Amino acid sequence: MTDNANNSGTNKNAPDQTSVNSGNDHAHKDEQMMSDMTAFPTMPTIPSDRPWLDAYERYSIDATIDMPDDETSLLEVFERNFRRYGQKTAYICMGASITFKQLDLYSRQIASYLQSLGLDKGDKVGVMMPNILQYPIVMLGIIRAGMVLVNVNPLYTSRELSHQLHDSGAKALFIVENFAKTYQDAEDKGQVEHVIVCKIGDMLGSVKGVVVNLVARHIKKMIPAYNLPDSISFKQALGAVSASKYKRPDLSLDDVALLQYTGGTTGVAKGAMLSHGNLVANMLQISVLINSAFEDDINSDDVILTALPLYHVFSFMVCGMYGMYQGFTGLLIPNPRDLDGLIKEMDKYKPSFIPAVNTLFNGLVHKDSFAELDFSNLKASIGGGMSVLPSVAKEWHKITGLPIVEGYGLSETSPVVAFNPMTIAEFTGKIGIPASSTDIVLIDEEEEEVAIGERGEICVKGPQVMIGYQNRPEETANTFTKTGYLKTGDIGIMDEKGFIKIVDRKKDMIIVSGFNVYPNEIEEAMSEHPDIVECGAIGIPSDERGEDPKLFVVKKGDVTEKELLDFGKKQLTGYKRPRHIQFVDELPKSNVGKILRKELRKMEGLE
Repeated sequence: MTDNANNSGTNKNAPDQTSVNSGNDHAHKDEQMMSDMTAFPTMPTIPSDRPWLDAYERYSIDATIDMPDDETSLLEVFERNFRRYGQKTAYICMGASITFKQLDLYSRQIASYLQSLGLDKGDKVGVMMPNILQYPIVMLGIIRAGMVLVNVNPLYTSRELSHQLHDSGAKALFIVENFAKTYQDAEDKGQVEHVIVCKIGDMLGSVKGVVVNLVARHIKKMIPAYNLPDSISFKQALGAVSASKYKRPDLSLDDVALLQYTGGTTGVAKGAMLSHGNLVANMLQISVLINSAFEDDINSDDVILTALPLYHVFSFMVCGMYGMYQGFTGLLIPNPRDLDGLIKEMDKYKPSFIPAVNTLFNGLVHKDSFAELDFSNLKASIGGGMSVLPSVAKEWHKITGLPIVEGYGLSETSPVVAFNPMTIAEFTGKIGIPASSTDIVLIDEEEEEVAIGERGEICVKGPQVMIGYQNRPEETANTFTKTGYLKTGDIGIMDEKGFIKIVDRKKDMIIVSGFNVYPNEIEEAMSEHPDIVECGAIGIPSDERGEDPKLFVVKKGDVTEKELLDFGKKQLTGYKRPRHIQFVDELPKSNVGKILRKELRKMEGLE
């Protein structure tokens, strides 16, 4: 589905506009954000016999969210926060900080700069950077300019970047200089006309910033030589146009705000078009969940650990959108793999909320220094992006005194679809119950609902569900059922209380540290090696990352496993590249020549 084909913000299977009311009045209502309410066009009707409705009442979770009127957008959310929180610290990174007032000014300066380039409302702008202070400034600036943010993984190879630039149609790109060479080497730069190069230390102060940049370039050798003569620096862009020149765009809940790339359930990376309404809805759904447990104990002094990269939709929404909506201070961690450095930051700032994936939880619990931290400020540890292993959850609970509360979502749903109540006493091993104003059905191959306790594909209807995939109307249509539910590709079982457990995946998706990896992409990239005749990729269990990609290869010549692993490093970003190679004489195939990954999994004893 292209932007032009559907600029109303609703897919062709738009659900009903009514919703169930549980009679529970515990939701936190913001008097400015929540005035003049009307039904949002994609609010589903929730049948009264859904088993999780009793759980809402039991855990004091509102069954519905109240969407603002259609003339609202994320701009109202941002502006409300700038007024409300003013001098409060919005973000901290590497010892430097910015207030909400500064965030207001800097983001308006970026918005003014983008508008001065002649870019229009709805134009795409890419952001390719880790968790540094520039990210929230640029993210807000893009959306405040009325443009569409395109999150780009900074670890992408030039090949991967080319695909995303071409497909998104981005006209400008903000990129950290550490990865400028990647952009320079991209064969297809799409429609990019403006490149803004950031340095890690740009927002760290005149002294510290210079030192950090010098160390990165000359001591740690983190900046590969690049030549982008038509680019400008982030500082130049920030000071190019006065914030007073900013022209506030006319936006509504239907306008696209974010293009979040994902493999969906099959194939190469696709851009999920998320509207202002999608993001506002999911932000409110998370707020309902958090307030059900902490309404009297939540305050703007809380710090939310932002170790997961903000270009990942889980972190973008929970740490970025929701954290800012609530007035939390976001503790930005540029390199979460440096666990010792991360633990020092946690010791210094004592976060109240820790969103993470299993990989990070697992890494921390195996550090002795982590167990020595003071967890008295900790209110919740939120697991997402990939399944949390019970053994990791048990150790985390033992050390911190609190269970990991697991949720579930995907890029196509902004992302939160389901969650466990925040007041659970123990880790459940389940993804929980549907978010407020969300209907979930489990279906069979004929799209008929399965009975409670039976396996079925998890399908979702709610205001957080995407408009569709950019440029892909057929794939968008195929992703929805005939009754308008988004098909997730995950197989689950729902119990009699409405709690869902994921038991399998319908497709061959591999999940590495919370990131979706698709065998087709690995196979295509690796097949470019001249000594690979054909290959097939699957995921195999990994205690560290959940799953690792493994490649079965029919080769010619004397190519070695090491040579192929090294080739993968050039072709694919870290989490996508094969970590195991097995040479075989032939690959199992169907009668039409399709590689049977199920048979490969059987060879590994996984089926």
